[in-house]
Amino acid sequence: MPQAQASINTGADLRGALPSRFKTARSTILFDRFMTRFIKIGGIGVIVAVAAIFFFIFAQILPLMSRAKVTLLETLSVAAGEYKALGIDEWAEKPFLVEKSGRITFYDLASKKIVYEFTPVDSLGSEVLAVKYDPLKQRFIYGTGDGNISIFQLHYDASYGENRRLITPRIEPLITAPVLKPEDPILVSDLASGDAGETMLVAGIFTAGEKTSVPVAIVTRESSLTGFSEPQFEKAIDLSPDIPGKPVRVLVNSNADGVLVATEEGSVHYFRVTPDVVRLRQSFRPFEDREDQRIGSLDYINGEVSVSVTNGKGLNRIFSLTIPPGEKRRIFVQTKEFESIGGAAGFFSASLRNKAFLTGHGSLVSLRYSTTETVRWEKRFPFDVKLGALSPRYDRILLLDSDRRLHFYDLEDPHPQAGWKAFFGKLWYEGYPEPAFIWQTTGSTDDFEPKLSIVPLVVGTLKGTWYALIFSLPIALLGALYTSQFSHTRLKLFIKPTMEIMASLPSVVLGFLAALWLAPLIETKVPSLLVVCILIPAGAMMFGAFWSQLPIRYRKWIKPGFEWLAIVPVLAVLGYWGWQLGPVIEKIFFVFQDPDTGIRTADFRLWWPQATGTPFNQRNSLVVGFMMGFAVIPIIFTIAEDALSNVPKTLVSGSLALGASRWQTAVRVVLPTAFPGIFSAIMIGLGRAIGETMIVVMATGNTPIMDFSIFSGMRTLSANIAVELPEAPYLGTLYRTLFLGAVILFVMTFVVNTVAEAVRQHFRAKYKTV
Repeated sequence: MPQAQASINTGADLRGALPSRFKTARSTILFDRFMTRFIKIGGIGVIVAVAAIFFFIFAQILPLMSRAKVTLLETLSVAAGEYKALGIDEWAEKPFLVEKSGRITFYDLASKKIVYEFTPVDSLGSEVLAVKYDPLKQRFIYGTGDGNISIFQLHYDASYGENRRLITPRIEPLITAPVLKPEDPILVSDLASGDAGETMLVAGIFTAGEKTSVPVAIVTRESSLTGFSEPQFEKAIDLSPDIPGKPVRVLVNSNADGVLVATEEGSVHYFRVTPDVVRLRQSFRPFEDREDQRIGSLDYINGEVSVSVTNGKGLNRIFSLTIPPGEKRRIFVQTKEFESIGGAAGFFSASLRNKAFLTGHGSLVSLRYSTTETVRWEKRFPFDVKLGALSPRYDRILLLDSDRRLHFYDLEDPHPQAGWKAFFGKLWYEGYPEPAFIWQTTGSTDDFEPKLSIVPLVVGTLKGTWYALIFSLPIALLGALYTSQFSHTRLKLFIKPTMEIMASLPSVVLGFLAALWLAPLIETKVPSLLVVCILIPAGAMMFGAFWSQLPIRYRKWIKPGFEWLAIVPVLAVLGYWGWQLGPVIEKIFFVFQDPDTGIRTADFRLWWPQATGTPFNQRNSLVVGFMMGFAVIPIIFTIAEDALSNVPKTLVSGSLALGASRWQTAVRVVLPTAFPGIFSAIMIGLGRAIGETMIVVMATGNTPIMDFSIFSGMRTLSANIAVELPEAPYLGTLYRTLFLGAVILFVMTFVVNTVAEAVRQHFRAKYKTV
């Protein structure tokens, strides 16, 4: 014990006796402690920042998957009456009810009092038999006992006082069309109108005794710089001779060139109308495959390209105008089907902002979206709903119950066109002959149907990556193998820095060159390019085989590692011959024959669409493959060359000592040993290609299509974000959908990197004993 204590004292004495130059300064120790903590905090901060980024992105995406939210705001008791229509102004302040007698009553939601009443009897001069409200044009249509159809225009006047806005409704007559001259008392069962500016159509269903007629009045107006002249009634045409059965419902589109008539027997007849002639284009039975074929309701959806139809049991189907295969004209085709609402629709209200519509039967109210074939909101109330309406801004719902109470609801549904089905499902869009994956976010009219399928963008991303790797992988991997195993040391000192400089080239410069130089260059030289791509690899392999068979007395003329001096001139000659041979090949194999004149033309650009049915675009996948491959080659080359060069020299020397050639050693020893690193290089290059933006934006035409043709363009996820984001409204559906595209791009990259790491670890374990 005393001996141990002595040893401890001796150690302390020795430390105390150390020269000061060997002692660690206190400032260094403090700085080391500070940096240790700083690095830890920095690492935690990076993790927190990345997590916050993902939280923000997912917060932007989640609202896309939510359903509509409906909240009761207030209830208003209205006067007794037999109401036929319900509506509300754009500001959701002045709801109104239309009685069977034609009287219109406006209420103020703030004061819950009547603010305006309109009675058309004095203006019409005859009894009102039917009334209809057109929310699109804000017009009231009246059918009277004297055979006239009259239209009144609703206006809203805004005034300001006492720091508040006051909305005052005003109704004035627009036109009266004498569509019928009745000899007996008549009944009017339905009315409709359409206004295309210079031409208006007014239609109704009139019954006199046993005879039912469907007169359509044509009204014209002259346009000028100051507006339209007074409407002039031209003529009335009766459609009933072409309608088998008893008409019960009539619709007129807003272009004033189409009329739909539904019959009691379950048929729908579609007429095309011009100022000179009316033709029956189509007759169809919406529920011919069902036991109950009666038509309970027939209503236009916003845009008036599609109609919503229900039968007596409430089955809801959507029919849209399209040109099906084998037809040359647009006709109505069933595109969607919703679940039954339990009976014929008691009310219908189409949104003026999108393809949503409100319908229901009895106590059930359902908010549905036509494009995605989804129910946005549905509820069964403790009362029967007689009328329902959506506000023009798609932010309020009005319901009138059987006890004459008007229920006012707040509607929160900012993204009705979104959802899993919209992003990843095949939808049947208006005007298309079949369901398809389509990305198209803007149109020329307000009733445009947004198409938000992510699938074409994913396909475009994979397509661009595929063609880039086809071009880059052989060049990068074979170049890395040659540089690491066969080239001279002095040549390697030149090649590798050059490749690393290539990696620093801005992608926007490469995209600029691809769009303005490479694409026009190869547009007319595709056959030459194909011949060159065949001759150069084939010539290189043949020359290599020839060179390996030469006697050593000839091969010694070129030092090992400088064999490229012999092959480069050969490849240059083959490339020149191939380029010159292209036009000859084009004249023999790629001849386009005009189907009308029979003239034959040697042009690959015309031959390709005729032979394959796919388009030929100047900015296509071939251009992207070359230029994006040029951007990916340095990354794959550098990492693969490092992996090949780091193979232990003892393995290479041992293989050569056992009699293997340099090629055998490279293929059977070096490549398997370096494979984990090579695979990592490929996956990193793949990730670089997936995320490339500027080259794809500038060199592909940015067309979101689904085919893998090498001569057509594409649109990738990254390019789509760059193109669409400047036009995306903040927090709008497109804005959030672009964030969804970013997440999908991240997931694709994450999957690629995860697979790469798993495969790398597998091969690392496999070859660890080598």
